[in-house]
Amino acid sequence: MDASESTKYEEDYSPSSTVIKFDRPIPSLRGPLPASPSDDPSAGPFVLAFKDSQAWATSFIACQRKIVQQCEEGARIGCAINASSKCKPPWWKILSSPKLSDLKEREVCEVREMEECFTAAKEKCVGFARDKCLVPFKDARIKVGGEFGVTNRRASELLDSDDCVKCILGERQQGHGN
Repeated sequence: MDASESTKYEEDYSPSSTVIKFDRPIPSLRGPLPASPSDDPSAGPFVLAFKDSQAWATSFIACQRKIVQQCEEGARIGCAINASSKCKPPWWKILSSPKLSDLKEREVCEVREMEECFTAAKEKCVGFARDKCLVPFKDARIKVGGEFGVTNRRASELLDSDDCVKCILGERQQGHGN
């Protein structure tokens, strides 16, 4: 082994090539708070709670936005497959040589079908995201300060007393018929 090969192997074990740098951790959205007397004692002495209703509302909106985004991506793929299937020419037209006008007609058909399908799917994605986020966020805990110190409440319990919660849950319940 010559000198150039030995330095090559030494570089492989240098800190710069063996230490993995990680991104800084994202701060936790919820922190531990002492459980209230109404909580299930078997769950432990602490519950996870949002630091305030603003953090809760921001998390709700971010959750809903992410689900809508993922749903729309899936819908776009599904609508493209559906449009292609609906607009394919009959089997007997494939036997004869396809004409340019047939291809243009299929393209127009696919664009029309894709737009119709995706418009309907986008509306359904919003409702789906609302329904998926509403249940866990209604039961999520929010830190509240009171006469007797810091405690926590379920978001649904704060509907009448907190504007951030009222803005999210009140509008969702009216739109959902609850």
